[in-house]
Amino acid sequence: MTVSALRHPLKPGLTFDADLDRCADAIRRLSPPAEQECPASPMVAELRRHGLLAAAVPATDGGLGLAHEPEDPLRLVRMLTRIGQANLSAGRLLEGHVNALKLVALHAEGEARRKLLSLARDGGLFGVWGAEGRHPVRLRAAQDGRLELTGEKLFASGTDTVDVAIVTARDADNRTLLIALPTATLTGRLFPAEWSVSGMKATASGRCNLDGVRIAPSDLLGGPDTYFREPWFEGGVWRYAAVQLGGMYAITGHAADQLRARRQATAPLQAARLRQMVTACETAHLWVASAALATEAPAARPATARVAVLARLKVAEEAARLLQLADEAMGAASFALSHPAERVRRDLQLYLRQADPDGMGQRAMERILEDDEERRRWGIG
Repeated sequence: MTVSALRHPLKPGLTFDADLDRCADAIRRLSPPAEQECPASPMVAELRRHGLLAAAVPATDGGLGLAHEPEDPLRLVRMLTRIGQANLSAGRLLEGHVNALKLVALHAEGEARRKLLSLARDGGLFGVWGAEGRHPVRLRAAQDGRLELTGEKLFASGTDTVDVAIVTARDADNRTLLIALPTATLTGRLFPAEWSVSGMKATASGRCNLDGVRIAPSDLLGGPDTYFREPWFEGGVWRYAAVQLGGMYAITGHAADQLRARRQATAPLQAARLRQMVTACETAHLWVASAALATEAPAARPATARVAVLARLKVAEEAARLLQLADEAMGAASFALSHPAERVRRDLQLYLRQADPDGMGQRAMERILEDDEERRRWGIG
């Protein structure tokens, strides 16, 4: 499915799965076991070539509408999971792109919306940069009538590949605003090499220095604090749980391959481990699918975000158990840099820490317990 084909979306279901499979296979071939990571650019090129970046654009604007209230949310689940299974870093960049295009669909207006969606339709990669550095990003009025940014962002995924970053900034009244920044205007301000971690290396989630960057009011998306509207803020966490589920599938597949090659798959203890890994994946999938169907529905209410939060946390629990089982099943061999599971393990272990799972779980339970309808929904009312 090429970008041009997306302009004729009469039969998207007939080609989407096949193109998704081809893209996932291409990214997997770019990610062989090795000490050196595959850089993001070739993987992003495959996402672009197979139309997955353009698919996030609203259907009325030439895409498949996967980013915001898709006609079939399970199609978006499949896309994120399949790419995450091929390479978790590629899945993370794709998930950030979907997140950014959802914000554009929700909040951009007029000519700014047209330009952003046109770029995405042509295969531009978008991202959301919200994590603050030591000097949080602030927005203030400049003397020439424009607006000026100060501060820096950390964990800016895709600093070396993203074409447009949706950046959060606080104004003088401490309200959060969203700003669309083409990275071509940030030359000399992006530091992907500072991303020095053991996992998810290819995301190049480095630092961005925004001191002195001038923007026009038309670069703002939506009004103050619209970023935090539910069920689209925390309600969106199911999407990176879907990518993480892809990592779970990958680890399980590698464990099964090794045990079958060694003729150990039917040994009682190993068979039990594989069974538990398979059921962990299925449990995670059911939670992710439930969250996607709930939060992406046009009539979804703010409280629906709790489904996504609980799904995200349950996936993390299942993934942690799965990683332990995989280590027991594959043994020391899987820690060799040449083993197909080695990078997936590192990537998944880091990815599961995004973002503040303890705080997210605490907030979710506080909101459930203080609301009668929510308590009844979860069987504790």
